[in-house]
Amino acid sequence: MRDRLCSITGGATGFAAALLVLCSTAIAQQSHGEKVSQRPNFVFFLVDDLGWMDIGANGSSFYETPNIDKLADEGVRFTQAYAGSPVCSPTRASILTGKNPARINLTQWIGGPGNPDYERNLPLNEVTFPELLQDAGYKNIFLGKWHLNNREGEGTHWPDKHGFDINVAGHFRGGLYIKNKYFSPWDIPNIENGPDGEYITDRLAEEAVGFINQSYDSPFLVYFSFYQVHAPFSAPKPSVKKYEEKQKTIALTDDVRFREDMHAGKQVKFRDRQDHPTYAAMVASMDQAVGRVLEAVKVKGLEDNTVVVFFSDNGGLSTSEGMPTANTPLKAGKGWLYEGGIREPCIIKWPGVATPAVSDTVITSMDFYPTILQMAGLPLRPDLHKDGKSLVPILKDKTQKLHDATYFHYPHRSNQKGSPSSAIRKGDHKLIVFFRDGHRELYDLKQDIGEKQDLADTMPELADSLHDELKSWWKEVDARFPEGFATD
Repeated sequence: MRDRLCSITGGATGFAAALLVLCSTAIAQQSHGEKVSQRPNFVFFLVDDLGWMDIGANGSSFYETPNIDKLADEGVRFTQAYAGSPVCSPTRASILTGKNPARINLTQWIGGPGNPDYERNLPLNEVTFPELLQDAGYKNIFLGKWHLNNREGEGTHWPDKHGFDINVAGHFRGGLYIKNKYFSPWDIPNIENGPDGEYITDRLAEEAVGFINQSYDSPFLVYFSFYQVHAPFSAPKPSVKKYEEKQKTIALTDDVRFREDMHAGKQVKFRDRQDHPTYAAMVASMDQAVGRVLEAVKVKGLEDNTVVVFFSDNGGLSTSEGMPTANTPLKAGKGWLYEGGIREPCIIKWPGVATPAVSDTVITSMDFYPTILQMAGLPLRPDLHKDGKSLVPILKDKTQKLHDATYFHYPHRSNQKGSPSSAIRKGDHKLIVFFRDGHRELYDLKQDIGEKQDLADTMPELADSLHDELKSWWKEVDARFPEGFATD
C-alpha cells in the first residue's frame, strides 16, 4: 500500500509538471470496470483554531466570510459537529484515521507536555482515508499545516507517507513562529520562499489552484490545511486597518469585551465579544483562499463533481494567548471539553446529491473517513474507521441520528488553562469528568447550550449512568490517564 506510483515529496515548484509526467498515461479502473474519473473529486478545508462562531453563517457579525457563507447556502451546515479533541494534532489524526484520539493514544498536540505520555508521530501502520483513495486511483495533494510528527519524525512521517502524492508546506511545526511568521521568507520544508512579504495563505491557495488547473485522467483530493487562524496573529496591513475601523464603530470596552465565569471549578477570564482586528483579517484571508480554490474548481468545469468539506480542528482561542476570539454562546474554547472547545463549524457540499440544509445531527471528526469512502463508491472499512460512521444517510436525508453516544478524552493540562478531563455526550446530555479532583459536571445542551446550569447534583442517577458508560469506553479504547489524578 505504501509503494506509490506518483509520490512527490519535495517542494511545490514544478510539482504539476512532474505529476503529469508520472501520471498522464495512468488509466485506473474501478472494481466494476468504470473509469476512475467518474468518481467525485474532494476538496477538504481544515482551518486551525477556527471557532464555531467565527463564520457569518453561524452568527458572527464582526468577521466577514462571504465565500464560506455561500458554501453554507449551497451545502449542508451542521450545527453540532464535534472535533475529536479540543487541541489540534489529535483531531487531525482522528480525521485521517477515523479513530478517536484515545484509541491510538495521540491525545495531545505534538510537542505538548505529557503525563500521560502519548504518540509523537501518526503511526505508519494506521491506514488513512487518503491512502485508500490513492489506491483507488486518486491524486492527492496536502497543503499547509501537518503537525502529525515530531522533529525526529521529519521525512519519515510526513504526508507523503500517509497517502498524499504531493506535500506543500507540511512538517512538524504547528505554527509559523519563525522569521516573518505568516509572511515570506518562511524557511519551512516542502515549500520554497516566495517574494518577500508574500502571505502564506495566498501562496497555499495559489498552489491549490495550480494543482486543480492541471488536466488529470483521475479524480483528486485537495486537502487544504490552513495555518490560520492559529497564533501568532499576523495579517496583511490593509485588511487589519479595515477591521480596526470596524472595531472603532462598535467601540467595545474591556468590561464588555471580557468576562469571568466558573470553568472546572475555578474562575477563568474569557473573551465574550468578537472585535480583534488582526484575527478578523486572518479570518478574511482564509475565506478569500476558500473562494479562490472553489472558483478554480468552477472554472475548470468540475463543480458538479466535486465534494467540498469545511471544518476546524478545535474551538476558538478564547481563554489565553491574547484571547483573540469569542465563542459565545458556547462556553470556553480551545483546550477545554466545554462546547466552545470541541463544537466546530462544519459544511459539506455534495452537488446533485445533498440538498442544501441545516442539520442538527451530532457528528464527529471521525465520520469524514467513511463518508468520503462511500461518496467515492469504495467499500466501508469499519475495521479501520472504528469510531466513524458515514454521513451519507444524513446527507441524503434518510435519517437524523448517527451516534448513540460520542466520547472525548483529553487527559492533559492545556495551554489554555484547561484541566485534564473526559466527556460523554448521549442525546442532549453531556457529562464532563475532571481528573484534577474527580468532580463531574452534567449539562442539558438542548436547554443550556452555554453549559451554565450544572445538573450533576440534581440528576445524580443520570450522572452515574453516563459516568459508567464513559468508564466502559475507557476500557474499550485503553485510555491513558495522568498519574496521581482521580478517574473514578
